[in-house]
Amino acid sequence: MKKRMVAVSLLVACCLVADYAMAAGLNSAESIVGRLGVTGRIGFLVPADNDAVGTGVVIGRGNSDVGFVGGGGFIFGFTDNIAADFEITHTGFDTDSGTSFDTTNFSLGAQYRFLNLPVMHLVPYAGIGVDILVNGANNGLDVDTVAGIHVKGGVDYFLMRQLALTTELKGVIAPNADIKSGGGKVGEFDPDSFSMTFGVRYFFN
Repeated sequence: MKKRMVAVSLLVACCLVADYAMAAGLNSAESIVGRLGVTGRIGFLVPADNDAVGTGVVIGRGNSDVGFVGGGGFIFGFTDNIAADFEITHTGFDTDSGTSFDTTNFSLGAQYRFLNLPVMHLVPYAGIGVDILVNGANNGLDVDTVAGIHVKGGVDYFLMRQLALTTELKGVIAPNADIKSGGGKVGEFDPDSFSMTFGVRYFFN
């Protein structure tokens, strides 16, 4: 009887240790404190409507088409909840009046990560930051570079300690950029946008 009780006690103890080890492993996988990761993402961007320019004059306000956006960058965790990220993305889109625009976004931000949620492996986050928007257009037009801000929210799902799937919603707000032709202003480009992307994060440590 005593042997049986000892065996049951040992079994219970082993189960508790295993559960603790699994929980610790999960927490260490979800936490990125002191860890550097690289991110790649692709998705869709909904731009603001913009001036359509032809032969050096504004010919109308064009409805902007949805464009593809893609890029990547780095993320580093300072604490369990605070991380910084730097990403570069590029998008291009047309307007229904014939002018095409493109933007390369250099984005630096901070995010707050929500750990210890009931859904294992899942880490939602919210972030803010600043953006440098390098803009361009077709038809020989020049578009000024402007600075803006962004807000975003997303979710990382950890498949393993070093690999996570990610999806993100991001809104960018920035002042209008001048559209120039021959050195003179001929219109304005509105760089405001909303995007949804999907990607992968890989952590080196």
